[in-house]
Amino acid sequence: MKRRTLLQGAGAVVASAVAAPSRVRAEATTTLRFIPQQDLVTLDPVTTFAYITRNHGYMVFDTLYGMDGAFRATPQMVEGHRIEEDGRRWDLTLREGLRFHDGTPVLARDCVASLRRWAKRDPFGGSLMEATDELSAPDDRTIRFRLKRPFPLLPIALGKASVPVCAMMPERLAVTDPFQQVPELIGSGPFRFKADERVPGDRTVYTRFEGYVPRTDGTPTWTSGPKIVHYDRVEWRVIGDTSTATSALVAGEADWQEYASHDQLGLLKAAKGVTTRVLDSTGFVTMLRVNHLQPPFNNPAIRRALWGAIDQTSCMQGVVGADDPSLFHVPLGFFCPDTPMASTDGLGPLTTPRDPAKVRADLKAAGYAGETVLLMVPSNSAPLLALGQVAADLLQRVGMNVEVYAVEFNAMLQRRNRKGPVSEGGWSAFVTNWSGMDWLNPAGYIALRGTGETGYAGWATTPRIETLRDAWFTAPDEAARAALCRDIQLQAMEDVPYYPLGQYLQPTAYRSRLTGILDGFPTFWNVRPA
Repeated sequence: MKRRTLLQGAGAVVASAVAAPSRVRAEATTTLRFIPQQDLVTLDPVTTFAYITRNHGYMVFDTLYGMDGAFRATPQMVEGHRIEEDGRRWDLTLREGLRFHDGTPVLARDCVASLRRWAKRDPFGGSLMEATDELSAPDDRTIRFRLKRPFPLLPIALGKASVPVCAMMPERLAVTDPFQQVPELIGSGPFRFKADERVPGDRTVYTRFEGYVPRTDGTPTWTSGPKIVHYDRVEWRVIGDTSTATSALVAGEADWQEYASHDQLGLLKAAKGVTTRVLDSTGFVTMLRVNHLQPPFNNPAIRRALWGAIDQTSCMQGVVGADDPSLFHVPLGFFCPDTPMASTDGLGPLTTPRDPAKVRADLKAAGYAGETVLLMVPSNSAPLLALGQVAADLLQRVGMNVEVYAVEFNAMLQRRNRKGPVSEGGWSAFVTNWSGMDWLNPAGYIALRGTGETGYAGWATTPRIETLRDAWFTAPDEAARAALCRDIQLQAMEDVPYYPLGQYLQPTAYRSRLTGILDGFPTFWNVRPA
């Protein structure tokens, strides 16, 4: 048997250092006041794709691996891993001293139960489990994967920063049905969730977990490296009106506003003692998702003819304005720009001059007969409302009979599940956005799946994309994976599961008295007074 040992990270963690968190623990200071993007509704980070819940989840729960700014997996709860049997056996070793918020030690069997639960909700996790013969805990600190075939992407599957979170929780909670929320939030992360202080629609509170053991190696970046907490208490205070939220920050009544409204950036940049900054370089990627089950978009020729109507620049200017082109990126293909799997291959239909008259003629030749296109637009999201208005105008310009259905996001989600025709309460298309981290690769990318009526709303059937996705998991290196992603993009331009509408960057704003805010989505370790 060929044996190979691999220990990722800057080096093995010395047990005596890990057991002494006081050496790296900073002195606590008061309260950090944060204005989240919206109210926290779902508390269990395994059961939802909501980004607000992901942010909350990383406070309360820890993960086996983290992700750094180069999108690489790094050890987090694990000390490292050992690979044997030509890549078909992985032994992951937990760091010493890890404890849950209820005081119990983190054991390998807790992690095994947590992994099984998460994998039933996460596409990347599902693919890992399909390749797994056995997942077990041979001792208290060892998590063992016995694989049917090598799966070199195992660490990034467990450490990716996209949704849903691969959260480690006690076995007694991890046996909960993955489609139901856990009855209590007990993690091993750097903060405790204060259920007794939560007021839905107003306030969520966290306190520092004194028993948390940060890593002693690595550099804090994204979800990677030591998670050292400098505040005793973090309060999320919901302020639904963006103008009111901005005023609270400017007045010093809040410390950090997650989403700085694009139309208020001038005010924020001019305000004394306020810093604005883009934390997440992957931004938000946007789409017009169409219904493949109903006319007119069940006709692939119509879907392809409509490429000429898509004006990504107009869509992005509708979201961020025309004053600062550095806040958006076009052309957007089917993978997040400036990341390893992205390319511009096949994007010619998006970059040639727009010709509405030609598209109108092409649609007629393809069989469009004036069917109603019911376009669903979230009314309670300023970026998506603007995006929907531009998309409706683009479709109308090429002769489509558009009916805009603007409604609160959760109500849109309810209608989105209906597969029938528009005349029976169905729909034709909707606009939405995703974190660019969800478009890094095809592994967990649900909008690019082509599994028909069992897949993501829109229910595209794209067998060649599915074949290429399967091949991506077993590709020998990054260059081979990137080549497969180029092929996926070329096929997506033919199948048209959806239309990419552009990528925009979302600034955050905070009082200049804060320092240590890390890149990525909002995390609350490393943050301290300047």
